[in-house]
Amino acid sequence: MNATTPEPTSVAVIGLGNLGRALARTLLDQGHEVTVWNRSQDKADDLVARGATRAATPADAIRASDLVLICVLDYTTVRDLLTPAAGALAGRVVVNVTSGTPEPARELAAQVTGGGAAYVDGAVYAIPQTIGTPAAFVLYSGDEEAFARYRTLLETLGTAEFVGADAGLAAVHDVALLSGMYGMFAGFFQTVAVSGSAGIEAVRVTELLVRWLKEAIAALPAFAAEIDAGDYRTQTSNLDINAVGLANILDATRAQGVGVELLAPLHALFEQQVAAGHGAESLARTIESLR
Repeated sequence: MNATTPEPTSVAVIGLGNLGRALARTLLDQGHEVTVWNRSQDKADDLVARGATRAATPADAIRASDLVLICVLDYTTVRDLLTPAAGALAGRVVVNVTSGTPEPARELAAQVTGGGAAYVDGAVYAIPQTIGTPAAFVLYSGDEEAFARYRTLLETLGTAEFVGADAGLAAVHDVALLSGMYGMFAGFFQTVAVSGSAGIEAVRVTELLVRWLKEAIAALPAFAAEIDAGDYRTQTSNLDINAVGLANILDATRAQGVGVELLAPLHALFEQQVAAGHGAESLARTIESLR
């Protein structure tokens, strides 16, 4: 993150949930002129006490600011808030860090640019407590010039990375990265269920799992390089080996009285690749069954 404080800027923060409040507090600490709006006005009280201005409507907040940060429930809510405020948008930069999916992000970009504003979409990877620290990072897509204009300010919220001019690309990254997170959670739940069937405490097995995953994750960059190159030749752990290994794990899991719903679909993909004649190739080739 940039350690310097950017020149003060007028910023609107629309939406004061846990993340929105953290964004507003960080901006106030950086000396920016912050205007806030939330449907439940009392959520702005502590921010007003710290120097923020409370706006009566989203349009008022937008008019008071050059940069507009939006952090609400979903893209439908963003659209519903911006539609009656369309007349206030001209000349502003709208940075929407609401969680969403690619196509609504593109539709929202069209709505905002149609109102004369620049649109940047953002995907935040942080818990509210880490906003403003190096532990937070945010991926942005959309209007690159607008992003560049406010990059120094955005870097104070979390490490900022621009991923492309297509406004939907931040959301594509978000879906992809969160898929990996949920896959990890699935493996964790399976681990705890199997170990628990033998009376092993979740806390103990989790200590071992975290230790093992730190080692296993080192394989991912090599897998990624194989996927990008489309070259799955390997002299190490191939699909044949992994298909047999996972089949054994599933059999042992069933024997423990534990369900295999989380891992059985992965084994089916291994078997599909083996049946197609790719058993001697890298485990990374499994992705071809998803494409």
